[in-house]
Amino acid sequence: MSEAYNGVKFTTVYKDKLPPKHEDLAVLKQWCKLFHEKGLAPPYPGGSYGNLSFRTATGSFIITGTCIGMKDTLADDCFVEIHDCNAATKEIIVTGMRPPSSETFMHYTIYQNRKDVQAIFHGHNAQITQNAFALGIPETPETVAYGTLELAESVLGILDSNNFIVIKEHGFVAMENTMTLAGELAIEWLKKASTH
Repeated sequence: MSEAYNGVKFTTVYKDKLPPKHEDLAVLKQWCKLFHEKGLAPPYPGGSYGNLSFRTATGSFIITGTCIGMKDTLADDCFVEIHDCNAATKEIIVTGMRPPSSETFMHYTIYQNRKDVQAIFHGHNAQITQNAFALGIPETPETVAYGTLELAESVLGILDSNNFIVIKEHGFVAMENTMTLAGELAIEWLKKASTH
């Protein structure tokens, strides 16, 4: 992580100020807890580094809200449903009780460009990020600020058909067609990285 977390860099526009409702929220909550336990979403005062999301059948996606602690028991209002993102105005249209994760534009960009991806798990682990080259993990070419359109674009530049990438000096992104597969992919790379 190249810089300390200090908030989101976009405007949240609330379509509805209600917690999102979805039958798969329980699965997302389980993976949030597991990411904390495995050291894939390290805590900071007031939250956790990392953000997890899944795509819904209607084309929206549900993502962790900003400043939530993944070690905590998470209520539905810790999550936000994303209906649209406007890069020109830096506005995000949501249903939820709080702003979404700072990396919402990155998740949106991946979902827009990879129709096969149904879950995106972005985490932080030094063993993975520092050993990306040795492990043969695709990595963005330069360091960019978190939560920016530039970060989303840098990910797009190496996305192709890769399901696991590293954002230089920042974190990793696991992408799969289910949350379980995305989570298992991250844990698999953690095991490989721990031997380096």
